[in-house]
Amino acid sequence: MKAGLFWLLLACSLNVRAGNLPEQTDREIQHLFTVLEHSDCRFQRNGHWYTPQEARAHLQRKYDYLRDRQRITDAESFITLGASTSSLSGKAYQVQCGDGPAIPSRSWFLEILRIDRQKRGGAGR
Repeated sequence: MKAGLFWLLLACSLNVRAGNLPEQTDREIQHLFTVLEHSDCRFQRNGHWYTPQEARAHLQRKYDYLRDRQRITDAESFITLGASTSSLSGKAYQVQCGDGPAIPSRSWFLEILRIDRQKRGGAGR
């Protein structure tokens, strides 16, 4: 009986822990959303351009979905799985800031992440 209770408690604690992202990972992803939302950038998905606020709302839903299914391990995995391509069409997302050229959102988000980590003294990867 004691062994069964031990394994049950262990399984429950691992499950709870697996569903939670490290605080730094969540902070980094929320920072990406904030930078996007307050940028002068347009966000293209499936051939249509969206405002930064619309893009943030869409990516937040994808983040919540992926997080709840424990598919995110770090900010880079979210960028790859949720912020780079359409889950429906497989087309790459694009970001266009100001009058600059459109670039793949993956590159844009990775650069924002790199700058954030550099400002915090190299924290993260």
